[in-house]
Amino acid sequence: MKTEEYLNINKANWNERVSIHKTSELYGLENFKKGKNKLHQLERDELGDVKGKSILHLQCHFGMDTLSLEMLGAEATGIDYSEEAVSAACELRDELNMRSEFVLSDVYSLPEKLFKKFDIVYTSYGVLIWLPDLKKWAEVINHFLKDDGFFYMAEVHPASMIFDNSGNSDEDKILKVTYPYFEKSEPVMFETEGTYADKNARTVNNITYEWQHSLSEIFMSLLNTGFKIEFFHEHNFTVWQQFSWMKKSEDGYYRFDSDIPLLFSLKAKKDMNVTRKT
Repeated sequence: MKTEEYLNINKANWNERVSIHKTSELYGLENFKKGKNKLHQLERDELGDVKGKSILHLQCHFGMDTLSLEMLGAEATGIDYSEEAVSAACELRDELNMRSEFVLSDVYSLPEKLFKKFDIVYTSYGVLIWLPDLKKWAEVINHFLKDDGFFYMAEVHPASMIFDNSGNSDEDKILKVTYPYFEKSEPVMFETEGTYADKNARTVNNITYEWQHSLSEIFMSLLNTGFKIEFFHEHNFTVWQQFSWMKKSEDGYYRFDSDIPLLFSLKAKKDMNVTRKT
């Protein structure tokens, strides 16, 4: 199967799930409409003051994080390849009388559709597995970033993605290595009804294809594109119920007893003293 076919199957999955996510407890849309900022404290602290900054948000889903950046004073632009997601994002923006721009595009095609530079390029939580080529991803980030700007991401740690998280009983609390850590020539196929935001939802487009990316692949894609890493942090908490026995803490994060990395975050800037590798 060609990469384009994998991506179209994934897009059908995402298109179907937008309406489910809008009504889910995980996304908390009604509280957001009442003024609750959707960004977690982690990314707010690590992004710093974004007031007056232009921010490009890659893979923005239906726009809540993009609009949350606007709430903090940023001039935000969100992009996503799901027609349903971008339509919902525009509808939400208009309902709240906000200004953020939303662009329908996959990451790789964005330079053909958007023609400006940004102070910050931002992406977060469950995005990299939908991208087959991180070299091109890093090149797009580089393309849209001003020379004095920075790239920031908070993402699911790839080490946590090797474990089976399909179980629901106490016996399933044992972490079982099931999936590859390193990149493979072909994506891993999953067939799962429902969604991480509502596992009981009835859905039709249940097949997805995911690309696993190791930390070294993520790092080298950025370094070889002319970035220098300002910081890299690993975290033993996450923002969703990745494993069924995880409990939500008072601070809004999910944790469990096994001390493994569940999230990572990094900040990178263009290294103006090196020549970009090709």
